[in-house]
Amino acid sequence: MNQLLSSLPTWALDLSGGLTVLVSLCFLFAKRRAYWHWSNASLLPYFLLFASGNLWMLAGLQVCYLMFGIHGLYLWSLEERRDRGELNFNEPAWYGVTWAASLLIFGVTVSVTDFSAPWNRVQFAVVVLQLVANFATTRRWAWSWPVWILSNAVGAVYYFHASYWALFTLQFVLAAMSVYGWRVWRQGERRAGAAAVA
Repeated sequence: MNQLLSSLPTWALDLSGGLTVLVSLCFLFAKRRAYWHWSNASLLPYFLLFASGNLWMLAGLQVCYLMFGIHGLYLWSLEERRDRGELNFNEPAWYGVTWAASLLIFGVTVSVTDFSAPWNRVQFAVVVLQLVANFATTRRWAWSWPVWILSNAVGAVYYFHASYWALFTLQFVLAAMSVYGWRVWRQGERRAGAAAVA
C-alpha cells in the first residue's frame, strides 16, 4: 500500500478528486441521483491523497462518504417511490443506520489521530462539519448548504497549510456553488410549502 501511495503524485489525486466533486454538485442542485455517482467517484483519489499524508480523520471521512453515497442513492430512490405512493419504508431506521456507522468510523479515526498537533484539531473541525452537512444532504435539507460553506471556510485554511492547492482553490468554488444551491433549495422548500397550504 505504501508503494502505491508513494507512486501516485499528490497533485493528480488532488485535481481528479476536485473535478469529480464539481461535476457532482451540478447534479445536486437539481437533487438528481447522479450526484451520488459523481460524489462517490471522488472518494478513491481523496482517500489515497489523505492516507498518503497520514491524515486519518480525512481518510476515514471518505469511507463515511462512501456509506453516505450508497445510502443516499438508495434512500432518495425510496423517498421518490414513497412520494408516488408506491411504498412505505421504515424511515427512522433508514435515516439512522448510516449516521451510526459514520460515527463509529469517525470514532476509530479520531482514536488514531494525534491531537497534540494543533493542525489535527482543524482537521477535526473540517470532518465534523462535513459529516453534519453530508447527513443533512441525504435528507435534502436546505440548511446543509450553510454548513457546507462553513466547512469550506475551515477547509481552505487547513488545505492551505497542507499544500493541497487544488483542494484549497476548490473550497472557494464550492462555497460559491453552495450559496447558489442554498438559494435553489430554499426556493424549492417555499414552493412545496405554498403548494401544501393551497
